Amino acid sequence: MAHEQAGGLPGRRRPPDRSGTQNLGEVMGVVARSLQERHGDVEATLQAISAAAVVSVQGAEDCGVIYVRARRHVEPRAWTSDLPRELDELQGGLAEGPCMDAVWDHHVVRVDDMTTELRWPRFAREAGRRGVGSMLSFHLFVAGDNLGALNMYARSPGAFTEESENIGLLFASHAAVALAGAQHEEHLRTAMDNRDVIGQAKGILMERHKLTADHAFTVLVEVSSRTNRRVLDIARELTDTGAMPPVPQPRSART
Repeated sequence: MAHEQAGGLPGRRRPPDRSGTQNLGEVMGVVARSLQERHGDVEATLQAISAAAVVSVQGAEDCGVIYVRARRHVEPRAWTSDLPRELDELQGGLAEGPCMDAVWDHHVVRVDDMTTELRWPRFAREAGRRGVGSMLSFHLFVAGDNLGALNMYARSPGAFTEESENIGLLFASHAAVALAGAQHEEHLRTAMDNRDVIGQAKGILMERHKLTADHAFTVLVEVSSRTNRRVLDIARELTDTGAMPPVPQPRSART
């Protein structure tokens, strides 16, 4: 995945001026068109979300999109520079930070001053050392023990206001819908691709051994069971190599 910047906050250019005539509706229209162009591509959608957030939310200078799995394992998925990626990973390593606990219970978590933040002292100390003055986190989704979140970073303390929160909430809700749609399309595409692979493997067995479609699928299932591998993996190996994987012989057959 290509990302916009290699550095962090101290070296970033001044954020765009949002004080002109462009209103929120126009901004969201641009965001919507940007996300629509990337429909079905989860990674591109995530990258578009993080980039658009920087120009949509007042005070934001860097942004990252993360998944938190099982309330502990942080997986950065998109970022506008190395800094948000590193700090998002740091939350997982320290097992503390805005996305590790409080964000589960709030739609928005705001850190006004990293130098005085007491909720996550180790994370705040390291973030401050790397030039972060304030931070704003938004839910994208919560599914069971898994969380999607948008983290925004600023160089100065107090960079984010209530207006930042209000616009960010609207943006995050919009982004979550776009992300859900992209994930749904990706899942459908993957399911269709998997079905095609299994269909091709069945066709090979039917032609090679004069089997019916049901019998060919039964053969794949039996090999899957005896090799402790997924049917899809067996089918892919057959279509890639033209051969079924070796099947362990029952113990009685060895003696």
